[in-house]
Amino acid sequence: MANVLFLCTGNSARSILAESLLNHWSKGAFTGYSAGSFPKGEVHPMAIDLLKQFGMPTEGLRSKSWDEFAKPGAPTMDYIFTVCDQAAGEMCPVWPGHPVTAHWGLADPAAVTSSTMDQALAFREAFRILEARVRYFLTFRFKELKRAELQSLSQAAGKLLPS
Repeated sequence: MANVLFLCTGNSARSILAESLLNHWSKGAFTGYSAGSFPKGEVHPMAIDLLKQFGMPTEGLRSKSWDEFAKPGAPTMDYIFTVCDQAAGEMCPVWPGHPVTAHWGLADPAAVTSSTMDQALAFREAFRILEARVRYFLTFRFKELKRAELQSLSQAAGKLLPS
C-alpha cells in the first residue's frame, strides 16, 4: 500500500474530493490524504454532499494543515499532488522519503459565488476532472516503472482534461 497526499491552500474542496476519490477507486491499494497550507478548518458542505451523492467515502474527512504530515510519526508519503495553483507555488515542508510529486491544478469550485447552481456545477466539474486523473493514475504499472517514469506519468495526469 502506498500513500498519496493531495495539497491545496484551504483543504476544503479539491484536495478533499481527491482524497475521497483515491480511497474509493484504489480499493485499498493506496491511502489518500489531504491537507492545506492555510486550511479553512472545515470541509465545504458542497464537497461532502457531492461525495455522498456519488457514493464516495466521507468518514474522517476534515480540513487540516500539511504540518500534520511533516511531523515525526506521520505516514510517509509516496506521492504528493498539488491541486491548486497557489499551493504549487508555496514553500512546502521537506517530505521524508522523497515522494513523487506533480501538479494537478484545477479551478476552485468554492470560489464560484455567482449562484448556488453555478457553484454546484463547478463542484461537479472539479469532481469529474479529479476522478479522471485519479483513475488514470491508478492505471500505472507501479511495480514495473522507475521513479522518473512515475514522476513523468504523474505530471501528465495533472494535464488530463482542461483545468
